[in-house]
Amino acid sequence: MELDINEIIKYLPHRYPFLMIDRVVDIEEGQSLKAIKNITINEPIFVGHFPQFPVFPGVLILESMAQASAILAFREVGGYPTPETLYLLVGIDKARFKRQVVPGDQLLISVELQRKRSGIWRFSATATVNDQLCCSAEVMIAQNEIDA
Repeated sequence: MELDINEIIKYLPHRYPFLMIDRVVDIEEGQSLKAIKNITINEPIFVGHFPQFPVFPGVLILESMAQASAILAFREVGGYPTPETLYLLVGIDKARFKRQVVPGDQLLISVELQRKRSGIWRFSATATVNDQLCCSAEVMIAQNEIDA
């Protein structure tokens, strides 16, 4: 099953320039999700990171993993989030960066649900470009209700 950008924005509150998922290319409900983030030179981050050698920041790769995790979590609980419901990033463990991500790359983000306990979801996540590992981490998110 695939999700295009119109469906993705129903699950995530993020908008340009902080929406880090362009397409979901595969979902195994309650188990795993694969998503794409296209890296383009037009992204505002490259004005300052770094003008002489544009590199997509590692923290934004981790953010893309968290956003992919949130989509899978929302699908697991059923339905779309309400304006008062957010999944917030609550932890990153074992983050490792293996390859730089640069404009022109297509980042494939893979997340796999490890466990869900006491409202905290833990995912194993990887990001690759052309089958080369760029980043791996354990991502933890938690559902939060906010005053909208």
